[in-house]
Amino acid sequence: MMLLGVIADDFTGASDIANTLAKGHGDAPGLSTTQFLGVPQGAAPTGCEAGVVALKTRSVPAEEAVAESLKALAWLKAQGCQQIVFKYCSTFDSTPQGNIGPARLSPRR
Repeated sequence: MMLLGVIADDFTGASDIANTLAKGHGDAPGLSTTQFLGVPQGAAPTGCEAGVVALKTRSVPAEEAVAESLKALAWLKAQGCQQIVFKYCSTFDSTPQGNIGPARLSPRR
């Protein structure tokens, strides 16, 4: 069962957090981590403890970012995730209208 799920707004950020989860910290071992390009159609691989869904939502309209983020959230919940993280760009360089806020708040609906 997947313990931790991550929804990332781009491939680079997804790769960064997937690497961090897999490496662990200090004496703590990393998690068996899989990075997915987009929302998967099927189940996560057996033994996957952390799943990172890399979306392309940073530069799309807010409505599209919200819809894709909610699809990723539903998939991660279906995998049994106990915790879910929304990883967004630290420079906030999204669209001129902004989509990070609406996408970040979408799981609360």
